[in-house]
Amino acid sequence: MEIEQRLQRLAAAAEPTFWGFLGCEFVSMEAGVVTVALDAKPHHLNLIGIVHGGVLSSLLDNAMGIAIMTARPEEKVVTTNLNVHFVSPLKEGRLLVTAEIVHQSRKMITTQGRVTDSEGNLGTIGTGTFRVI
Repeated sequence: MEIEQRLQRLAAAAEPTFWGFLGCEFVSMEAGVVTVALDAKPHHLNLIGIVHGGVLSSLLDNAMGIAIMTARPEEKVVTTNLNVHFVSPLKEGRLLVTAEIVHQSRKMITTQGRVTDSEGNLGTIGTGTFRVI
């Protein structure tokens, strides 16, 4: 039950931020692993009709940062490096982003994430490094 309460608190705190502006929503959360979703709409697309790379990068950055928050809730982190690989175009519709911690030290945390469409097709992968401040 505590995870559900933390999820609700995080969702409420995130709503007025860039997270809410994008239209992100929490799907699941456990220590070090998080899944978020976005219903990609026309305003998330670029001029050739696929989800804009900036949207996908933001989704990964948000999900990876939240994965860290679940594992180290008393600490604040900032992104120091974000690597994004666009492996297949994603279109309008429901996108799922799963992120997890792959390594951590006292001051640095490395994460990885994947963005898929509603059918499970992989569109984007990324890694991120975060500094504990």
